[in-house]
Formats: sequence, C-alpha cells, structure tokens
Amino acid sequence: MLWLGLAASSVVAQTAMPDAVAAPNETQIAKFHAEGAQVYECKADNSGKLAWAFREPIATLISDSKTVGRHYAGPTWEYSDGSAVTGKVAGSAPGNTAKDIPWLKLDAAAHRGSGILSGVTTVQRINTVGGTLTGACGTAGAFQSEPYSADYVFLRKS
Repeated sequence: MLWLGLAASSVVAQTAMPDAVAAPNETQIAKFHAEGAQVYECKADNSGKLAWAFREPIATLISDSKTVGRHYAGPTWEYSDGSAVTGKVAGSAPGNTAKDIPWLKLDAAAHRGSGILSGVTTVQRINTVGGTLTGACGTAGAFQSEPYSADYVFLRKS
C-alpha cells in the first residue's frame, strides 16, 4: 500500500507541459537550473498610480551543482563557452501558484558565439518557483528583487 501511495504522489508532483509553452518537433540541446531574482522597479502606471513593473532577471545557470552560465536582461542566456541566445516571448502559461512567475516559450531572436547555444531556436522556462512581486510601492525609482528559480530548456528544430 505504501508503494502505491508514493507512486501516486510522484505522478501528482509532475506537471504536464502546457500547450502554450510546448515545442513539438524540437530536440533538447541543454537544460539548466537557474537560481536568481526577478528585479522590479516602482513606476507610475497609465493612471499615474505607483506600481511594481518588471525590469530584468538576474540568475545563475547551474548544471551538476556547477555554475555554467548566466541569465540577464534581453532576455539573454549566456553559457560558459561564450555562446549566448536572446529570446522573444512566444507563449506563456501560469506558474503552479500565484507566487510563481509564468512558464514561457521564447523564440530565439539573436545569437552570439559558436558554442552550445548557437543553434538554439526555442527556450522554455519551466518549473518556476517564486519571482512574483505583489504589494504596493511607495517611491518612484525604487527597486525590489524577488527570488526565483526555474529550469531553462534549450531546443533546436529537428
């Protein structure tokens, strides 16, 4: 009986890939875990009320407990071999909780270098935890970082 309970809970823990971020007919090149922060800035919205606006991500890419790259504004992912890819959002799905930033599908918009990320056509941000900032901001120009983690999957057309 205990074995059945464990099997059932492991199935529940796995979240299916939402259609909006799926990349059928593409092959995985690499997958890295990221730990970092989503940075927000306090700005006036269209009505003049101050609100937190997303500014940029700052994260470390990790593989086998080692730092292998970084993720920053663009959005850009840079691998330790000097290759980099910049993406443009093509699809979005809600995170698992209201505190989790959305899962994303990004089309490659630009490349740099000739390493592992040079052939990437799609980037998926999945398994997000945290990163959403809520609440009021009181001073225009103030910054706030919200910790997050995610997995980034780098794909190419088959």
